[in-house]
Amino acid sequence: MSAKKPIRRIGIIFSGGPAPAANAVISAAAISFVASGREVVGFFHGYSNLQDYHPVSNRLLPDQHYRVFEEADLRGIRNDRGIVIGTARANPGKSIESPADLDDEEKTTRLRNVYNALIDLEIDALISIGGDDTLKTANFLYEFQRRLPDSAKRVHVVHLPKTIDNDYRGIDFTFGFFTAVDVMAKELLNLRADARSTSSYFIVETMGRKAGWLSYGVAIAGEASMVVGVEDIEESMCIEENGEQRLSMTLLADRIVDLMLEREARGEHFGTVVLAEGLAEQLPASYLAGLARDEHGHLSIGKLDLGNLARGAVIARYEERTGRKKKVTSVQLGYESRCAPPHAFDVMLGSQLGIGAYRALVEESLDGHMVSVTGQLDLVYVPFAELIDQETMLTEVRFIEPQSDFHRLARFLESRGERRKGWGPGRRIER
Repeated sequence: MSAKKPIRRIGIIFSGGPAPAANAVISAAAISFVASGREVVGFFHGYSNLQDYHPVSNRLLPDQHYRVFEEADLRGIRNDRGIVIGTARANPGKSIESPADLDDEEKTTRLRNVYNALIDLEIDALISIGGDDTLKTANFLYEFQRRLPDSAKRVHVVHLPKTIDNDYRGIDFTFGFFTAVDVMAKELLNLRADARSTSSYFIVETMGRKAGWLSYGVAIAGEASMVVGVEDIEESMCIEENGEQRLSMTLLADRIVDLMLEREARGEHFGTVVLAEGLAEQLPASYLAGLARDEHGHLSIGKLDLGNLARGAVIARYEERTGRKKKVTSVQLGYESRCAPPHAFDVMLGSQLGIGAYRALVEESLDGHMVSVTGQLDLVYVPFAELIDQETMLTEVRFIEPQSDFHRLARFLESRGERRKGWGPGRRIER
């Protein structure tokens, strides 16, 4: 491999869904380099322009495809909403499914375009900010360069973890998570007051993709009557389909009706139930037929409207079991939190991660690492190899561990705590 050269010009890219405190990360990272006499280039809209780069027909132009940051651009924006350089879900590694694919010239076309664009713009290092899919892409770029001839120029790659879902290995909490929880929890408290006033129920579906972190946080802070995440699926809630255990909407509805009847027995005729959107992927295939997938292959489960499906099933089962009607309303929460004013903790966390990128590249001379924190925002650096499956080249989702203290906290604070029948140390379905 070619000798390492000093880091003089740095690129920053933000990819995937928005997250509060994005600008804290970008500004802290960029100003660290600018203040030390280095140049920082912010690429607009993720990999959208980079992956289509061509040195003749599709060159990248300043202020159209990227911005060279001045110090004045970076002051006073840590608490700004949105993302100063924009974002997108473009996936230059879409065709890569195994290490062998990195040797395939056709499958690496868009990845090579990214590399060529960075080299032609004299970028020495790339700071990648995004979720697990963006981490996967950062690793592709790192591995792609490892296969280049020794004489080829190298672009160092470090990654900063971002997602409101908090389903990330290698870091305890991701920036944006606490803001998203705070925004949605306040909405849930409003719905709880409405439910109390009208003697009704709200079924609230929260973002969070596959894991239950966001739904649990919202339920705890928003005083939900019940929360159900993917981690809570048990055999007693499932039906068999083609040899697999799939979540039954009827059995899920019965769990919620059980809650309603128990609360009625205590004179409480209202409540709120939080469902993690990832439950949708566990439903029988008939529910998922026709759902589109994004650039990274994920089902667009938000379009299924899990909360509304559950609402209909709960209304039907409640009437069947009691002979009475009950008002139940469904609400989806998530998008309104992604560009909300960032929580102070997220600003601090994001700022530290941004500065961590400078320290990783300049002070530690690292390549192929993710910046993380531990304890009181102490910086640590995790090699991509510890976060990526070396055979599938995929990242792994971090689920809430059943019976962990966080899991038990949510259960304890629910209306029925851990005393509920049929909900506790039963046999869970491994995901």
